[in-house]
Amino acid sequence: MGMLRSMVTNLLLVLALSYLGIVTYLYLSQGRMLFLANLPSRVVAATPADIGLAFDPLSIDTADTADGETLDGWYVPAKTPRGTLLFFHGNAGNISHRLDSIAIFHRLGLNVLIFDYRGYGRSTGKPSEQGTYRDAEAAWRHLVGQRGIPSREILLFGRSLGGAVATWLATRVEPAGLIVESSFSSVPDMAAELYPWLPVRWLARISYDSKVRIGEVQVPVLIVHSAEDEIIPFHHGQALFEAATEPKTMLEISGGHNDGFLVSREKYQLEIYRFLDQVFKAP
Repeated sequence: MGMLRSMVTNLLLVLALSYLGIVTYLYLSQGRMLFLANLPSRVVAATPADIGLAFDPLSIDTADTADGETLDGWYVPAKTPRGTLLFFHGNAGNISHRLDSIAIFHRLGLNVLIFDYRGYGRSTGKPSEQGTYRDAEAAWRHLVGQRGIPSREILLFGRSLGGAVATWLATRVEPAGLIVESSFSSVPDMAAELYPWLPVRWLARISYDSKVRIGEVQVPVLIVHSAEDEIIPFHHGQALFEAATEPKTMLEISGGHNDGFLVSREKYQLEIYRFLDQVFKAP
């Protein structure tokens, strides 16, 4: 009996130490798990010129936000622009993996500014939640300050992780509108679903609490999400829509997390065109 009790005690000790090790690892590695800056690579493999679009290469300085990173980006002008779209991409890859989206927005008559967060693509630095917010402010200042574009002629667009960054910025500036595509309600909400057996809400050092912030946004909001999204469940988009204030629109598309906008291209483009009529003057 004493040997059995000792074996059980040792087993429980091993399990407790293993659990503690997993908790410690998750706490320390949150940034590496969320910011997939090196996937698929930091190489900018293509440019808008490869799809027949003229563009201005950009180097955006973040010095005005208390640090000194340099962000790599593109400004893709439309021939007869209805407005300008500030594009915040997801947590993997870089701007060269967003050419399909740039082409869609260009056809819809939008100038597009897209950039890589610090640590992504050719941008300097290391990504962090606060760092992405500073990068968003720097990109906004480039449009409003250096290019002289009125704030009410700028539409914020964020996909996946970028939806959280765009939502944060929309609470601090006055854009024409906000589009949040395939994004989460918050990082702790996502983590709690992925690791229900861990105290992730206590461990979370990264928040991106869009569900709270989107209720503070005072411009038209379009939420886009696929019911077939295999990475960020559809109910996250529904939660963001419910938390947003009017005027707001929900667009349900088909397809996966990374290709829904292509699978549902016709429906997707039509609804965004209608949203542009709402936030900009119709041509």
